Amino acid sequence: MGNIRQTYIKRVAIELIRHYPNDFSGDFSQNKKKVLELTDLGVVVDGQLQVTHKKLANRIAGYATRYMKRKRGT
Repeated sequence: MGNIRQTYIKRVAIELIRHYPNDFSGDFSQNKKKVLELTDLGVVVDGQLQVTHKKLANRIAGYATRYMKRKRGT
């Protein structure tokens, strides 16, 4: 049995991948940084990127990672 994710998590992840296909890969940590940069889930404070909704950012980045791995066949 696989994990079931909410529709908005899937929708946001797939939309980000469609708009920025070269920015996402099969690496979770890189995808998490990109999700925080490209959405309003992260805020820059004193030059540092602060996470406002950590759990949601992790779920979106995790789904984007799995989506990219399936899409590229790795």
